[in-house]
Amino acid sequence: MLREPAGVVMAPDSAAHTRCWLCWPCRGETWGSAEALMAAKQVTARIARAISAFEPVTLAARSVDIAEAKLATGGKVQIFETALDDSWARDTGPSFLTATDGETAAVQWQFNAWGGKYQPYIHDAGLATHIADAGGWPVFHAPLVCEGGAIHSDGEGTLLTTEQCLINPNRNPGQSRDEVEDWLKRFTGARRVLWLGEGFSDDETDGHVDNIACFAGSGRVIVGVPSSSSLPDAEPVAEAIRRLKLARDAVGRVLEVIELPQPRRVRFDWRGRMMQASYVNFYLANGSIIMPAFDDPNDDKAEAILADLFPGRDILQVEVLDLLQGGGGIHCIALGEPSP
Repeated sequence: MLREPAGVVMAPDSAAHTRCWLCWPCRGETWGSAEALMAAKQVTARIARAISAFEPVTLAARSVDIAEAKLATGGKVQIFETALDDSWARDTGPSFLTATDGETAAVQWQFNAWGGKYQPYIHDAGLATHIADAGGWPVFHAPLVCEGGAIHSDGEGTLLTTEQCLINPNRNPGQSRDEVEDWLKRFTGARRVLWLGEGFSDDETDGHVDNIACFAGSGRVIVGVPSSSSLPDAEPVAEAIRRLKLARDAVGRVLEVIELPQPRRVRFDWRGRMMQASYVNFYLANGSIIMPAFDDPNDDKAEAILADLFPGRDILQVEVLDLLQGGGGIHCIALGEPSP
């Protein structure tokens, strides 16, 4: 019999954290060269040190990488030795659930390396369970292929995701949107799923929502808006905004949609693909925002908007272009463990 959680809800990013989980980069194929992998490690270390100023950080690393990771992070993190295939803790770590009594539980989604894009992925496919076992939390094994960056929770029963990712044949072939939604509700405690659409230019994750939109508290959603109507994401983002303005959340609120201008400069990664630079891809540490910077004229404009939306939080910008070469940003590598 399938064991499912009850009386729980997926924790929001804004919850107080016991710690942040990160993974030390280790798949050279993701960045294309040893030099690029080293640059990504340096950015990861800067992010780890930035987060550690506000909450404890636990860094998962392979045994062969522990000495390097300790040196790069300057003793600011706790090391969790484990087998890894890649470095995206948000996607392969547990989706944390909070029960009504305050206890923590975890979801282990099925994982197939973003639709079979990389081999091997056996260690990452079990990482959520490994972390949950180490933490002593109940772990629920969902029969749905999903990554943590594909979903975003307001902590009040509303979930954001995209059709492009979760009903993609490379994730859940043969399952309808209604069937996928049912699994999401059963394993996150969501009562309403808000679906954004198709057509996003992110080929690496097939439209992970954490690069497109996120909750900014009750009834508020931030959407990253391309700097030009000629850019590939302009049309799908406009459709996402249209859907959100017509939607209601799990408690019946009309959503306030906040448009966050994206970087002006268009850059391309080592594969020749347009970089998925998004200010939406920030991490809410305790009392702070660790936000991406792209050496772009809109960096400070985005910071001002986020400061307005999250008053009282310190904001640290970390330049992430070298990390972005691998297909993800700060939110993609950082996973908050909610406090009991």
